Amino acid sequence: MADNNNGTRSFELGTYLEFERPLAKMEKQLEELEAAQAVSGRDHTEMIKTVRTELLAARKKLYSNLDAWETVQMARHPKRPLAPDYFNMMVRDFCELHGDRNFRDDRAIMTGLGRIGSFKCLFVGHNKGKDTKERIENCFGMAHPEGYRKALIKMKLAEKFGLPVVCLIDTAGAYPGIGAEERGISTAIAVNLMEMSRLRTPIVCAVIGEGGSGGALGIGVGDKLAVLEHAYYSVISPEGCAAILWKSAEHAKTAANALKFTSRDLKRMNLIDDVIKEPLGGAHRDPAAMAASLESYIVESLKELKRSKIDTVLKKRYKRLRDLGSFFTNLSAPKAAKPPKSKPRSKGVTAQASAPIVRATATSVTAASGA
Repeated sequence: MADNNNGTRSFELGTYLEFERPLAKMEKQLEELEAAQAVSGRDHTEMIKTVRTELLAARKKLYSNLDAWETVQMARHPKRPLAPDYFNMMVRDFCELHGDRNFRDDRAIMTGLGRIGSFKCLFVGHNKGKDTKERIENCFGMAHPEGYRKALIKMKLAEKFGLPVVCLIDTAGAYPGIGAEERGISTAIAVNLMEMSRLRTPIVCAVIGEGGSGGALGIGVGDKLAVLEHAYYSVISPEGCAAILWKSAEHAKTAANALKFTSRDLKRMNLIDDVIKEPLGGAHRDPAAMAASLESYIVESLKELKRSKIDTVLKKRYKRLRDLGSFFTNLSAPKAAKPPKSKPRSKGVTAQASAPIVRATATSVTAASGA
């Protein structure tokens, strides 16, 4: 990745995603014009200005209309900043903490103490790994039970010393292997959900890339939950959903569009608190700017939470969790139709004859009320 004099960034051709290919030609043309001007001394200023304007317009149009599958590709971009990158850029005096005091140190989840803004915090985050070797060691950010137990032990330490907790989520899901099942991955995640819901210290969570299934939820319960603009947060990965519904991962794109897991969809359904804007073209285009935006959001959220007593914070956290999904139940039930006015009974008609009408009406009211 190289910086141009005008502040734009160029990428190697191999780092372009498929839907970004139209931009590659324009960026290459811009680089060639700038190089030719520097070598020959000829003035290409007007042409460079024109191409740059067209490129900017094309970028804005492309990245403002990404569909769900394109968002998934952005969240998985090989150059996208990971949790360790954000810790390096926005956390001072970071000191990593290791181990779950039981089995081993799961490298898929990082924990550590540090400073952000004026706050001393505990930081927790998924770590996918940078190169092939590290990704294999970290299981591509898919944590084992010991990873979630490590995170919870460190959170309890933060609670003991009154330190806020900051969680950066970036995983396709919890590790699905036999060893993880044998050591209780479902229990580890469930315990984290319970304990984080009542942890007596502020918790701020942000999805920085992939937010898949219980693997994301295991460190995703808090007072504030934000999702980066081109990240996603879902009950299951698109490939997993496609494998279940269509028996083939080839339908992942269809599944992605059906799951409604982009930041725009989640915000519209009130499943998250905020969407954090990314630099034009994604977080990988300008990691420093992305880190600055994320740091600003975390610091402002912690300031807001610190203004309230911890008991008030816990009550709001509980209410926030209980309200999730309320858009399914707040829909007003259709009013039951009033039964027609009964005609004057003729002689010889008994009360039992009208009973079926009363029972049918009661059944209709019950069905309309959703019972």
